[in-house]
Amino acid sequence: MSFLSRLVPVAVALPLLLTSACGAGESAAGTTSKSEVAPTGAKINTSPEQNRVRADKVETIAAEVPEAIRADGELTVGFSGDGAPPLAFLADDDTTPIGVETDLAHLIADVLGLTVKAEVTSWENLFLATKSGKYDAVLNNVTVTEERKDIYDFATYRVDQLAWQVGANSPITKIEKPADIAGLNVSVGSGTNQEKILLDWDAQNRKAGLKAAQIQYYQKYGDVLLALKSGRIQAYFGPNPSIAYQVAVGGDSRIVGTVPGGGSIQGLIAVMTLKGNGLVKPVNEALNELIKNGKYAEVLKRWGLENEALPESLINPPGLPRQPK
Repeated sequence: MSFLSRLVPVAVALPLLLTSACGAGESAAGTTSKSEVAPTGAKINTSPEQNRVRADKVETIAAEVPEAIRADGELTVGFSGDGAPPLAFLADDDTTPIGVETDLAHLIADVLGLTVKAEVTSWENLFLATKSGKYDAVLNNVTVTEERKDIYDFATYRVDQLAWQVGANSPITKIEKPADIAGLNVSVGSGTNQEKILLDWDAQNRKAGLKAAQIQYYQKYGDVLLALKSGRIQAYFGPNPSIAYQVAVGGDSRIVGTVPGGGSIQGLIAVMTLKGNGLVKPVNEALNELIKNGKYAEVLKRWGLENEALPESLINPPGLPRQPK
């Protein structure tokens, strides 16, 4: 049986997110002093006091960390300041990065005998800072692609799922194929894989004689939500976890379709490191240790993402195909 055929189905159900998030706010996070409350009453801890799931150092794996990083004792990890829950986002203090990506970064660092030095920057700079060696690793919903593998190494930790979000009162009931977006005002993140999928869908529609979609770009997810509410856009195409979270806590939007992160190909989310710097192997081994000892599952459950779990972490698996130039 192939690795991909063993993947758990990845559509994140809203009831699952609510159940798991409630546990995170009340017990796993250890505090409900500040939390987001969903219409159903689910409490999701967004304070800087996260009381994260932790793991023990594994000497044999830690010994494989490159000497420069080991001597420094810190794992410098990049996260996007424009991120959205439950992936990587800022806590209520507008300073502390929290979310599933940050929790996994701390777990990996634990196994490697390091402490996390969190760096928050723009999406584009995550790649530039890793390429320059400023960041040791990035955990920020980065999908493995063949083009990115030219410069970076990857250790996988989640499947990549995208979703279509519309307003709660939208007449749109489903978006599952290119024709469903013909003539719509839609939004997507610039430079993302979902943008590539959306542009491909739009090209197919125009070739078939259907109306072109009107695509709008926003810097922040909050601006997308305002545009949905005001009717400036009819649908948003983005990462399923963030949208499912917003549907849960906001109550003013719906998911009307999901798409594998690679379109027709299942994408994989991975820790990104600079190619050949020697870090990807111990990170991969740390992830597999965390999968084996159950800590990985604890973190995904804490944020309601159990259905995006992988049975094992792989180094540089086949990525999304190269785009024509």
